[in-house]
Amino acid sequence: MAQIFPKKANDLVKVLAAAVVLGACGLGTMATGLWLSPFITQQDVAKQQVVPFSHLHHVKGLGIDCRYCHTTVETSSFAGIPPTETCMSCHSQIWTNAKMLEPVRASFKTQKPLEWLRVNDVPDFVYFNHSIHVNKGVGCVTCHGQVDEMALTHKGQTLRMGWCLQCHRAPEQFLRPPSEVFNMQWQPPADQSAKGLELVKNNHVKVEQLTNCSVCHR
Repeated sequence: MAQIFPKKANDLVKVLAAAVVLGACGLGTMATGLWLSPFITQQDVAKQQVVPFSHLHHVKGLGIDCRYCHTTVETSSFAGIPPTETCMSCHSQIWTNAKMLEPVRASFKTQKPLEWLRVNDVPDFVYFNHSIHVNKGVGCVTCHGQVDEMALTHKGQTLRMGWCLQCHRAPEQFLRPPSEVFNMQWQPPADQSAKGLELVKNNHVKVEQLTNCSVCHR
């Protein structure tokens, strides 16, 4: 029986097979890169807000503590968004005619809250409690990034499950003394692992439960 395909067809099949494998790998790499990119995670992407609030100015420049605006961060699952009255406690005295603050003045007059866009958020199927993290020694910077350096607030971390699990699997690497939770400039000591284990014990962190699915998915 005569040969149907020329001998070169074997080489062509090998080339095509290699191209398919390489193409699949390339597409996988591209898909992974896209999945981890700011386009999807929105990390480091500032959102346009009703007022261009600057943490850089208020926190680093003026030294305002996180809790002045986010009043329930130590006692509630939600850190709290400051009411217009909080803004006006200062801005009824300074920058009273600034054009950019007109929405704040209008909100105060009409008693209609400002509509801020949520920057840091997790899916509805994820339960997150600010107070438990703060009271166990997780600093604001750990999750929100260097907020005091943000002229416009953006998402400091991906807040993906894999990122969260880094801390849940080894909390001793991330915990800090309670007095330093709101300190934007705090740096871990050289013996963080040892000090962290002390904090795990002293703060009654139940490490064996941190990777249980029901901790975050309820």
